[in-house]
Amino acid sequence: MAASTHTIPRLVIGGVSSGVGKTTVTIALARAFGARGLRVALFKCGPDYLDPTYHARAVGHATQNLDGWMMGREAVLATVVEATRAADLAIIEGVMGLFDGATPTGDEGSTAEIAKWLGAPVVLVVDAGGIARSVAALVDGFTRFDPGLAVVGTIANRVGSRGHADLLRKALGASPLFGALPCETEHAFAERHLGLRTADEEALPDALLDHWGARAAEWIGLDALLERARLAPPLPDEAAPPRSPAADRRARIGIARDEAFHFYYVDNLRRLEALGAELVPFSPVHDPALPDVDGLYLGGGYPEVHAPALSANAEMRGAIAGFAERGGPIYAECGGLMYLTRAIRTLDGARHEMVGLLPTEARMREKLQALGYVEVETQARTLLGGAGTRFRGHQFRYSELDPPRWGELEPVYALRRRRGGETSPEGCRVGNVVASYVHAHWASNPNVAEAFVDACQRFRRGASR
Repeated sequence: MAASTHTIPRLVIGGVSSGVGKTTVTIALARAFGARGLRVALFKCGPDYLDPTYHARAVGHATQNLDGWMMGREAVLATVVEATRAADLAIIEGVMGLFDGATPTGDEGSTAEIAKWLGAPVVLVVDAGGIARSVAALVDGFTRFDPGLAVVGTIANRVGSRGHADLLRKALGASPLFGALPCETEHAFAERHLGLRTADEEALPDALLDHWGARAAEWIGLDALLERARLAPPLPDEAAPPRSPAADRRARIGIARDEAFHFYYVDNLRRLEALGAELVPFSPVHDPALPDVDGLYLGGGYPEVHAPALSANAEMRGAIAGFAERGGPIYAECGGLMYLTRAIRTLDGARHEMVGLLPTEARMREKLQALGYVEVETQARTLLGGAGTRFRGHQFRYSELDPPRWGELEPVYALRRRRGGETSPEGCRVGNVVASYVHAHWASNPNVAEAFVDACQRFRRGASR
């Protein structure tokens, strides 16, 4: 029997470096194609969790990360296939520069790796500010660097005028310039907290999205891009297991989701649902009580920004503490970890009471405290599985525990950094609570999601006796 395949036109938006405007170009294209009636699926290469919130605003539905190091090839391909079954076009935004990744000598973790796995043509984004004929040398280098990669043309961002765009087109010669976007600082996306800000309606109003969509329609050859996207070969299609029907729900898991907590890899949530979990959103900022759930998943976000409101909601803090005291499973990552400490100390020195399950405080620092890929090996049985369970993830944080009591908190992770290979204790367990600064991607070990659902199901059965 011939293997099943899935056909989806697709493009990778790669940059010559970080900061060239890949997100602006991606959103502009998504809005422009959407205005034509096309159903666009967006993806973000790498571990970044803020750009996908911009993507979601642009297309009106959740979007997903594609990370070669954390997920592996099979999971990347399966994610794209499942997320594009009802789509007409997939646009994948790259991370950093096209060839930048987990290692300086190979593809691992790079946009180029994802593009080759997907057989997707790459459109190179160049910041055109202050560049003219030199653009030809730059694009030629990227095009020739890896013969296994199809760099099919360029979009010039931040051009000074249409005349500037024409100059760049002539300089590139036979190499296609699909178009450009003008430099409009008044329409640039807002600066973000700690370099990052979620795409709420205040930071990213619909009018701004529509503006860039209109600019793409005016300045970029959408027909030519779509033609190249349609040349991408079919992808192997291995059907994902169906979600459990409502009648077979194994557990209800509360998902903290509001302005303070919003970072979750969509793939993690989909895995929980496929395993029979019903995901129930709740707000630690606004809700006075927990919903009726059998487990809690406290993701990342900006609890430090909303620390006064989180502290003021004593009813919710007490409800979470009580849930833990009854043996309820709680899994917390980064911002979720901070929320479970005794307090968050913000940069202005203020101390804000938190849930108090962990006998330490989270203190914000001016400088970045951790950044990069990590691999975890659990040192004891937890709600994530038995001792020796391994999975991969990412850290990005400006806070630290004060005092740093991993030793007193029964550390359950041996954390190995992707760069350097150093191993250190991290993660802690208190009763049936596991908390860590690591943002885990469960595609690296699907057994972790299953173990978490199992833990919630056991608690459910015990509570119903």
